[in-house]
Amino acid sequence: MQRTIGLLLITIILSPVSTLAQRKRTAARPSRPPAATTSSAAQRAGAARVAEQIKILARFIYLLGGVAKGLEGVDDATRRNEASAAVIDQAKQNKATVRASIQSVREGLDKLEIDFRGTPELQRYYIKLAGVAARAATAEDLAAANQFDKAGRTLLEVVNHLADVLLEMR
Repeated sequence: MQRTIGLLLITIILSPVSTLAQRKRTAARPSRPPAATTSSAAQRAGAARVAEQIKILARFIYLLGGVAKGLEGVDDATRRNEASAAVIDQAKQNKATVRASIQSVREGLDKLEIDFRGTPELQRYYIKLAGVAARAATAEDLAAANQFDKAGRTLLEVVNHLADVLLEMR
């Protein structure tokens, strides 16, 4: 179990959430005919940013599930006085890493909301987008209270909200 927790946290640390948004896809995509595209370049860019946030959150939530389960196991072992000091210290570091990652996610969503509110072509979608950063802040608070499973579920709500925005932007 300790190896699994360590492996998952190393994965989280080696691929920080904030840098995932900077990755560019290199796969060729089928092009759409210009006549079928009625949205502006700003709208397409905004939709791409929403999609990127969905990808970041989906990957993070996937990793968080395993980490949260491992942390719960360590907490249970600690309550039964079965965990070593090294395991407890590692769990504290892992929790801090997860909290920092959730904070990074929230900051990215804050920036997304601000950009939508400040870009005239995207303002009509801001109404649908508003609140995702607040939900991520709730997840951040839950993680601070060691409720990592609930934090993950709250982030799933954020993904659903972002998917609704993306559908609206089509």
